[in-house]
Amino acid sequence: MTIAMCEPMATVTIKAAESAELNELVRGQDVRLLAHVGPMVRERSVMLDLSGVERIDAAGITALVALYRIARESGHRFGLTNVSGRVEQILVMVGLDRYLLSHNAVRNSHCGPSIQRSAA
Repeated sequence: MTIAMCEPMATVTIKAAESAELNELVRGQDVRLLAHVGPMVRERSVMLDLSGVERIDAAGITALVALYRIARESGHRFGLTNVSGRVEQILVMVGLDRYLLSHNAVRNSHCGPSIQRSAA
């Protein structure tokens, strides 16, 4: 994962261990996402960059809802940025677009130092 710290928001981009972007947020990936991003949303507001994600399933959606809930319970914000058209359609269909999508986020903004963490 790549994390760009932008006070008060951290932007997290999902990348595979071999530095290729993941193109799915599906069962199996959901557990890793929660393990890596869950602790962060407890500490600060987080924007999750899904620019490389083209496919999402119910497990991925459940993980995003869990992160949103954790952030809200901790007094922070959680949202998605750089969402592909296909993933956005799914989020709209299930009614989560108004809670998770950040339509005002600047695409591919880099505002601070990046920290590399293994997604494995």
